[in-house]
Amino acid sequence: MAAFAFKAICCFQLKINYNFPERRSFSTSLTNKSLKYKPPMAALTTAPIVGLSETFSRLKQKGKVALIPYITAGDPDLSTTAEALKVLDSCGSDIIELGMPYSDPLADGPVIQAAATRSLSRGANFDKIIAMLKEVVPQLSCPIALFSYYNPILKRGVEKFMITLKETGIHGLVVPDVPLEETEILRKEAINKNIELVLLTTPTTPATRMKAIVEASEGFVYLVSSVGVTGARASVSGKVQSLLREIKEATSKPVAVGFGISKPEHVKQVAGWGADGVIVGSAMVKLLAEAKSPEEGLKELENFTKSLKSALL
Repeated sequence: MAAFAFKAICCFQLKINYNFPERRSFSTSLTNKSLKYKPPMAALTTAPIVGLSETFSRLKQKGKVALIPYITAGDPDLSTTAEALKVLDSCGSDIIELGMPYSDPLADGPVIQAAATRSLSRGANFDKIIAMLKEVVPQLSCPIALFSYYNPILKRGVEKFMITLKETGIHGLVVPDVPLEETEILRKEAINKNIELVLLTTPTTPATRMKAIVEASEGFVYLVSSVGVTGARASVSGKVQSLLREIKEATSKPVAVGFGISKPEHVKQVAGWGADGVIVGSAMVKLLAEAKSPEEGLKELENFTKSLKSALL
């Protein structure tokens, strides 16, 4: 992740396979492909959605740990993504990380890479994903953090990108391939638009650099649990416990652990080590990818999310 672990990612190749066809209403596409699956109903509330920092603050007051699932937008299609966001919210997710599909996702493992490829091949792009989110976000009770590589942001312009996120109701942004030294413009525009820019630290990040990263990070600090790309793993490295301790000695900001967390027992273990949040990605994406139908995938996503949430109770 980022320059901290993957130097190759820092070579920004200013090319992208996004196309921007004439925009159609997402409502129309959703109507044309209605899903039989009915997600569990979330509690109706008129309270505004709070940001990432405030979410963690409220959970801390209750002695709870945040569940942060990740899915890739547009896989298997945007209609299913819209329903999946509602399912994740209804099942108790505290923050949802939504991945923007990208043609060269160097920080991601094979599961999420394949999801991004499928999404792009089926026509998903930034405009369509934003159109979907503008309709879905008002129906959610938890904040969304967008996961995007740097090239799509540069291509649209940093200021314009942040304005779009703000207008869409997105509260956070995770950019895995931008080094700390090049975050100044991102951080400035994010602060101006009240978007919390989450930065990442890894097991190989030197202590002095880690301290600089956690100082600059907003919302929470993203601790990558292992060296390498995203993907489910059989176990969580025991080094995470000592890394958490070191980070918490350097900052009072919440710390969420991601990469390789794929089972309820992983979630419980990492929470027991002192994490303020746990991020589960590839396991979620794989469920939707391998399901026989979108409806089946959504049902399995519901059951899996509930099992993760139960591990944190």
